[in-house]
Amino acid sequence: MAERTETPISIDVGKESNPSTPVISATEKPGTNRGWHFWGIFLSLAVASLTSALDLSAISNALPVIVNDLHGSQFVWVSSAYTLSSTAFLPMSGGLAQAFGRRPVILFSLLIFGIGSAMCGAAPSMNFFIAARTLQGVGGGGILSLTAIIISDLVPLQERGLYQGLIGISWALATATGPLIGGALAQRGAWRWLFYLNLFTTTLAAMFMFVLLRLKNPAGTIREKLARMDWIGNFIVIAASSSLLIALTWGGVQYPWSSPRVLTPLFLGVAGFGAFVYYEANYAKNPLVPISLMSNRTTVSGYIQTFIMSIIMLAITYYLPLFYQACQGASPIATGVDMFGMTFTVAPVGIIGGASVAASKRYRPQLWAGWCLLLIGTGLLTLLEVDSGRGMSIGAQAVSGVGLGILLTASFFPVLAPLPVSANAHAVAFLIFMRTFGQVWGVAVGATVLQNQLVQRLPEAFTAAPQGAEIAYASVAVLDSLPQPLQGEVRAAFAHSLRVIWQVMAGMAGVGLGVSLTMEHVELRSATDREWDLDEKRVGADEEG
Repeated sequence: MAERTETPISIDVGKESNPSTPVISATEKPGTNRGWHFWGIFLSLAVASLTSALDLSAISNALPVIVNDLHGSQFVWVSSAYTLSSTAFLPMSGGLAQAFGRRPVILFSLLIFGIGSAMCGAAPSMNFFIAARTLQGVGGGGILSLTAIIISDLVPLQERGLYQGLIGISWALATATGPLIGGALAQRGAWRWLFYLNLFTTTLAAMFMFVLLRLKNPAGTIREKLARMDWIGNFIVIAASSSLLIALTWGGVQYPWSSPRVLTPLFLGVAGFGAFVYYEANYAKNPLVPISLMSNRTTVSGYIQTFIMSIIMLAITYYLPLFYQACQGASPIATGVDMFGMTFTVAPVGIIGGASVAASKRYRPQLWAGWCLLLIGTGLLTLLEVDSGRGMSIGAQAVSGVGLGILLTASFFPVLAPLPVSANAHAVAFLIFMRTFGQVWGVAVGATVLQNQLVQRLPEAFTAAPQGAEIAYASVAVLDSLPQPLQGEVRAAFAHSLRVIWQVMAGMAGVGLGVSLTMEHVELRSATDREWDLDEKRVGADEEG
């Protein structure tokens, strides 16, 4: 394919720009000095990322035990409640970071995440647990968003691939140890400590942030800063997101898609997003999501790729452990080991992918390769049977993991390359919004497919029991106690139902590859936004002291 170069959008007016070189605006400056303060901040961001990633990677392996212990049937809400609140808060986190500064917002996010984790660990019932996961999601969304925003503030896009890859080390550690920790604790009936462990990492990250995160803060009184917020836009997007995600969570699982309880929130959510776009484009003084972010096809392509990739990633992460436990009778600890094909490829390959972008100053070849590998990997997952060998299942994971690792790191570049650095906060917050919104779709679509397929495939002797298809996750805990041939029939029903999920994900990977072909090459910027750089006076005073 012939390479075309798209000119990066500049906020400068009246200056000619070379299409092959980004324009440096008045708010831009060469990259930040890499002193010990920078690396201290970077370490604190890595710890914060570890906190969020560990929670995500560990809970899916422990979920059957959690649902069984709390006597719940709404397993999909354990993840959906977290991602719903996280998604709804994400756009606001970018606006808060612009109005109040990065430091107070990320410290607040860590505090909320810690409180939510403590409540999850102490949950006496499933409803309380889901409410705690909702609060935890608000903090988790802020952590994800502010971590990415701060890195964007301090590291030029041209160099960011390497640093995004280094952050991936924390994800590598979490994804490698999370399933094992979650499985070990669940197997011993101590799953609550999975959430209490978050308190340690959250406190550690907050201490690093409080001491080392010396960034410039916007001037103005509290009232002036509050006035900069797009409150109407925030209200609309939170209401629309919540309504739409409730419909996605209920549809086909708790209620039929034709039910008014699904169609009403679905319609209100879609209409709400339409109203949000109209308001942001015509009335918002400080828009939550500036329409200018969608002014070029490369950025739009990056957002869509992020959304699709997130659907596939969460579907695999969430439902592949179920294959090992429900279809092959693996224990939670053994499932953690069986997931090594993913855990030991996603983050390490992300580091390599990010470094390759930094070295080559190109991102399209990496994204194309990532989509091709993900398409192959999800295709291989569709071949899994009850009696498939470990080599087959781990190999399919590994191919998918390599593709996801590349996409996770490289998907930032088509979004940010055409935009001015002054747009970082809003652009990155919306990027993380698309990622978490996609994760909700991944869990919800997978749950809908799984439940609908199980209703059709589970033997009548099983669906007639009190724990029928409506609580498929809870049924995993009792599979070993079922007599043969009923046990084998139930395991086969799970395997065939999960195969349909993999088929849907393979189709989405094909769509993602097609969308990636619409990108144009854009030169990567070599400057950062001086408005959000390190506070040189405070940093200098610390270093002299």
